Amino acid sequence: MRPGPAWLGSVSASQWRTLVAAMLGWMLDAMDVMFYAFALTAIRAEFSLSAAAAGGLASVTLLTSAIGGIAFGILADRIGRARSLVWSILIYSVFTALTATAHSLVQLVLWRSLVGIGLGGEWAAGSVLVSESWPAAHRGKAIGLMQSGWAIGYIFAALLASAILPAHGWRVLFAIGVAPALLAWWVRRTVPEPEIWRRAERGARLGFTALFRPPLVRNVAVATTLTSCLLFAYWGLFTWIPAYLASPVASGGAGMGVVRSAGWIVPMEIGAFFGYVLFGVLADRFGRRPVFLTFVLAAAVLVPVYGQMGAQPVALMALGPLIGFFGHGYFSLFGAMLAELFPSSVRATAQGFCYNFGRAASALAPFVIGALADRHGIGSALALTSAFFVAAGGLMLLLPETRGEELQ
Repeated sequence: MRPGPAWLGSVSASQWRTLVAAMLGWMLDAMDVMFYAFALTAIRAEFSLSAAAAGGLASVTLLTSAIGGIAFGILADRIGRARSLVWSILIYSVFTALTATAHSLVQLVLWRSLVGIGLGGEWAAGSVLVSESWPAAHRGKAIGLMQSGWAIGYIFAALLASAILPAHGWRVLFAIGVAPALLAWWVRRTVPEPEIWRRAERGARLGFTALFRPPLVRNVAVATTLTSCLLFAYWGLFTWIPAYLASPVASGGAGMGVVRSAGWIVPMEIGAFFGYVLFGVLADRFGRRPVFLTFVLAAAVLVPVYGQMGAQPVALMALGPLIGFFGHGYFSLFGAMLAELFPSSVRATAQGFCYNFGRAASALAPFVIGALADRHGIGSALALTSAFFVAAGGLMLLLPETRGEELQ
């Protein structure tokens, strides 16, 4: 008799390797992108940036990651999911390291823009790779586990930032970002392309323009608007949470400083880890729609409360894991549900477009929250994201329930 849950026995070693590859890629993606959030205070000081300008720099990375995600979605339908994953990891790791060489704002914008290309491509390739490799009954669990890599990467970023920034500065932190390049070598050697993609490659292929014609156009429009709202809420909130915790109370922050605030980030991201995993388990059992609504509406309620805590470390510590749990877990919806809405010949293209058009729209979020923070304080500015969580919940009602769908 096998130990553990019975469903584990239905997953092959090859499927587990595929999941581990995508999860590690997403984990290191998170680590690299969150280095900027933790180094934000030091970068602002060195380059004399306002909060709005610093948020605008984060927006540049999000905008180019949207371009990268759409481009890699198309590429993954052409050359394969695993091969595209390899290239995306190489791009974001190399250009994260080159960020350490920036000595002007122009150079900083250039390297962060190129980092974004790889960051966007990783999700577009990795999520489809997992969705097409795992059984339908456990697809939500697999995507939940993959997404949980983001929380682990966020924790690594927090720990590395607290250890490196005070003693060595932000450049050393970014130089470490080259490490994920080693993962690309392993993926190339051990992870196969999904059989469903191989079959689709031999058949008729839909083009990019098929997304904007019936029968796909309605789902594309709704899913793209939903991701735009949700990603605006996410990036507006989590780009600025490290700065909120570290900034002085007079600026609307919690007054903890960079080193101390890492102790509050880690429990939040542990909550996020469980949010990702449990969302997948619950969505496989109860359906994508009701679980999604529960998560986003809970986040909408909790965020304004968290933003008004200010210098109350005990309350922030208690609420942080809940912010992490509900403020991240819904992401596990995207890899599963978007795959279930579209046929394999255009699946990565559609998934890459819907998610990354939303990411492009959300590129305004760090700038908007930063501009509001300049006027009203960071904590008060964070409350705006609640409206976007609620809007995403309403849009979810316009999409079909896809739990248990066999991929076309």
